[in-house]
Amino acid sequence: MDTDRKILFFGGKGGVGKTTVASATALHLSRQYRTILISTDPAHSISSSLDRIIGNEITCIREATASTKGSLFALEIDAEKAYRHFRDRYEPELKMIMDTSTHFDDEDIDLFMKIPMPGIDEVMGFNVIADLVSEASYERYVIDTAPTGHVLRLLALPDIFDEWIKALAQLRWKYRYMVTRFAGEYKEDNADDFLLSMKKSVNRIRRMLNDQQQTAFVAVACPEGMVVEETGMLLRHLCDLHIHVGDIVLNNVATSEGCQFCRNRKAMHEHYIHLMEEVFDGYRFSFVPLQDKEIKGMEALDSINSYLFP
Repeated sequence: MDTDRKILFFGGKGGVGKTTVASATALHLSRQYRTILISTDPAHSISSSLDRIIGNEITCIREATASTKGSLFALEIDAEKAYRHFRDRYEPELKMIMDTSTHFDDEDIDLFMKIPMPGIDEVMGFNVIADLVSEASYERYVIDTAPTGHVLRLLALPDIFDEWIKALAQLRWKYRYMVTRFAGEYKEDNADDFLLSMKKSVNRIRRMLNDQQQTAFVAVACPEGMVVEETGMLLRHLCDLHIHVGDIVLNNVATSEGCQFCRNRKAMHEHYIHLMEEVFDGYRFSFVPLQDKEIKGMEALDSINSYLFP
């Protein structure tokens, strides 16, 4: 797997082992780099994978030692909390825009403010990642995402949010026009600063996702028919979003021939592996065999890194 890029997103169909592969990769990188493992999945799993309670505060998992110059930290982003912080911070500016640019009365505006824009909490979660990258406190960022459908909506949200900002800016432009026409001049205020700040945030997120020199998406899958189809859909959408994908990790690959069921399972997996290598030509493949025990905790995660990083 290519680990030269600074930011690695991991995603795929639910249940294929995205969190396990992301956690193992972060652990591997932390031997050499100051690394942070971040979960954007509302159903966070990295606490279980690392066998540590993480939560919405950056948690140190492993400090640098004499033998490992890197270190590992982890964070499970609470997108709703990030949105509440955003709303509390910018409520005066949003109310100012609604008050000056619509016919809403105060009661209507208060009601409007209680209704969150769909996806804005997740955009704010993305903003947390962009903030961390901008602060440059870490050398590697490993992001564990939600299952395919959810992560594709998430990755498209910057464009959706951008349209929302444009709509607010259009309302603001009409207000500016009226003020200029009747008062002769218009002075920018906090509402204008807010819209400019939000536009910069969206552009920063978009640049982060589309910077193929520093960002890559790793598709995690297992060799089964439905997963092959969904992985193909994921790769097509990521291409449309101009997000680089270089690696596909096939997890839970059957290797045992100890019984008839095992042989049948292995034959099925071999069929789909050959199919994926043919259909997804040009991608690097890594193969992780089906394990005979739960992959939980640092030692267990390290055990699969020999397959991810031979």
